[in-house]
Amino acid sequence: MSWQGIRGQDEVVERFRTALAHHRLASTFLFVGPEGCGKRLLAHKLAQSFLCEVNPEEALNPCGNCTACKQVLAGTHPDLDVIAKPEDKSSIPLEMLIGDKEHRMREGLCFRISLKPYSGRRKIAIIDDADFLFHEGANCLLKTLEEPPPKSILILLGTSEQRQLPTIRSRCQVVRFQPLVPEDIAAILLAQHVTDDPAAAQQAAAIAEGSVAVATRMLDAELAEFRSELLQSLSQTLLQPAVLVKLVQTFVDGAGKESAAKKQRLKDALGSATLFFRQLMLAASGASEATPALRSWPYGAKASATAVDLCLEASTAVDANASAANVLEWWADELATLQRTGTASLLSH
Repeated sequence: MSWQGIRGQDEVVERFRTALAHHRLASTFLFVGPEGCGKRLLAHKLAQSFLCEVNPEEALNPCGNCTACKQVLAGTHPDLDVIAKPEDKSSIPLEMLIGDKEHRMREGLCFRISLKPYSGRRKIAIIDDADFLFHEGANCLLKTLEEPPPKSILILLGTSEQRQLPTIRSRCQVVRFQPLVPEDIAAILLAQHVTDDPAAAQQAAAIAEGSVAVATRMLDAELAEFRSELLQSLSQTLLQPAVLVKLVQTFVDGAGKESAAKKQRLKDALGSATLFFRQLMLAASGASEATPALRSWPYGAKASATAVDLCLEASTAVDANASAANVLEWWADELATLQRTGTASLLSH
């Protein structure tokens, strides 16, 4: 079953349907769930439902053909405001929320959502990358979250509750999205013509950990070739940090000079390593059968879990715009130390 082409999130849809039927819709929401599970798409489909000129919002059935529905799809509706962290920033800039120094609280999302709807029934704002709302930015949002303007809906999108500041979590209705099952991911990949090969779609879906975005990247031919080389390097009985760094750096440099593309490649490399160690952890704990590549890793579930933590911390550091070279060197050195000794030093410690 799917709503508006969104698979795997029927419970979330039913929650909104029930709230609308009882006229108990909240004004502020925090959508949390893994990348590529449908949060962003569902937020935009809800915006279509609330702004549709043909069907009432209680129907939760945007027509898709009226001017408002088309404007939401195109990102041009005057009553829909969407902001996201710029690629070259480590957090959502204050200017996006409250305007620059000369126009504080007379520009920005907090100001715009306070205005009366221009043509629709509501004002709707979507904040993507809420994981990167740090203290100063979160403080700017508090008044809007505590006292939402009439006829407004504010939706924040994040990957987990843990990555949100307590001041944000406590002022939003948290909506949890589940990772997608492989069958749904494969169906989406085929429906969107990411690949027309059912076997390739199923293979990518099986290792995507519930994320269409991850599965899509796994189907990239260049990434697939690199991933094979990376897993060979990680599964060596004696891991060589310099070799691992060179392998990853060569892949990253292949993106060209654009920093955003290089950053994504590094995150893809770390993501591939994370998947490898998670599979290893499951195999070591007896939850799944080990493949030949997994059997060669000399440590068990605990060390594998530490390796996952190393990968996640490295990825978080990359998101925060830390030096890619330093992060990569630290990550490779700590993996080698973990393999030799069974322990490693995490950044958070």
